[in-house]
Amino acid sequence: MSHGAPSTRPEGVLSRRYRLATLGMCALIAIAAFESLAVTTIMPIISAELDGESLYSLSFAAPLASGLVGMVVAGNWADRSGPRVVVIASMLLFAVGLVVVGTSPDMVVLLLGRLVQGLGSGAVIVGLYVMVARLYPPALHPSIFAGFAAAWVVPALVGPLIAGVVADTVGWHWVFLGAVGLAVPAFVMILPSLERVPPPVVGDGERPVRWSVARILWAVGAAVGVLLLNLVGEFPAGVSAAVIVGAVAVLAIALRPLLPTGTLRAARGLPTLVLLRGLVGAAFLASEVYIPYMLAAEYDFSSSTSGIALTLGALGWAFASWLQGRLGDRVRQRAGIRLGIALVLTGLVAATLTPLLHLAPVGLIATWTVAGFGMGFMYPRFSVLALALSTAADRGFNSSALTISDSAGSAVVLALSGAAFGVLGGASNPAAFVACFAIGVAVAALALVLSGRAVPRGR
Repeated sequence: MSHGAPSTRPEGVLSRRYRLATLGMCALIAIAAFESLAVTTIMPIISAELDGESLYSLSFAAPLASGLVGMVVAGNWADRSGPRVVVIASMLLFAVGLVVVGTSPDMVVLLLGRLVQGLGSGAVIVGLYVMVARLYPPALHPSIFAGFAAAWVVPALVGPLIAGVVADTVGWHWVFLGAVGLAVPAFVMILPSLERVPPPVVGDGERPVRWSVARILWAVGAAVGVLLLNLVGEFPAGVSAAVIVGAVAVLAIALRPLLPTGTLRAARGLPTLVLLRGLVGAAFLASEVYIPYMLAAEYDFSSSTSGIALTLGALGWAFASWLQGRLGDRVRQRAGIRLGIALVLTGLVAATLTPLLHLAPVGLIATWTVAGFGMGFMYPRFSVLALALSTAADRGFNSSALTISDSAGSAVVLALSGAAFGVLGGASNPAAFVACFAIGVAVAALALVLSGRAVPRGR
């Protein structure tokens, strides 16, 4: 019998030490996922009740724009002071934004609430990631991030249905106010663990992290450019062209310091990889937000049933994420990304043809599941490749650039879709939906063309 040192089982993410933090953070991710899917499902009702059809795309672009600022500020703040104050402040902003949206008497107040909500949600994700890095040992990081991914599954299954039923029965306001009620206990669960997170330690000879005022101002500039693009339809015809030129210029100038050099001109390697993330995310999201709208306007779907495509797409995404993790290196990153873009294109083409040819919506719903699978099979590969193509000194910058490209790209394409939707007469004209989905097809096709520049052969 051996009398050596007794072996100790390593603590897991659900061990006594980490259980509350793990469950609380996963609950917050699940609530964010529910809110995202819920808004897409019920926004057609909201825009009709508040007479805000012309601002439909802006209701989605606004939180993306303010989220850019939230992510940059939160990252800088967490590096200076640790994640505790970041998570608390961002959760308060997120909750305030939800309350403002849930009590909105008109579309302008709703948009202000969406801006506050986006500022908080962009910041809280960064804060939670820093919390994971500071609280959990590296061996547990894959498990907790897998938990974050799994936290999207239940909202995908029931989120659109619940949001639709609530909107059809007690009113859409309670979708947002209910989310606040759910977030409070989740937030309380992580507070004790936040107290245990050690503050950043400045080593001998190292300077404390300073506020990156320039980077924050660039993020504000990018957000302003995004918002101006999405407001083009509100300006007189003679002014719109000048606003578009000015907004594009502001956005291009502001994004350059936030992205790897050469991103906006699709330089080979990492810059195009970052650009590609923005393109495929934009093609998918900017089209997805119009699917429940089209199903309701053209096929008389109720709020509780128009979200079925979103549910199946999200489930396809979750299953593909799990599958690509199981496959590992058996599918090369280049092939996986190209396959993902091709599957997204399949869903986008089906979405375009459905209102164009007055096809039965069952084909669109089925192919949107395929598009979601394509996103799930492709998206994790961007992070893996970005880290592989980065040095130790720029991993954080490049990782944040992926998210910034994602948000900015989606907001820009939403602006294009919204402009086309308004010019063609909105929901009363099927051609308006055709144009929105066709823009997604064009953006995804561009991504497929550029994919060879993003991923080196052999990877």
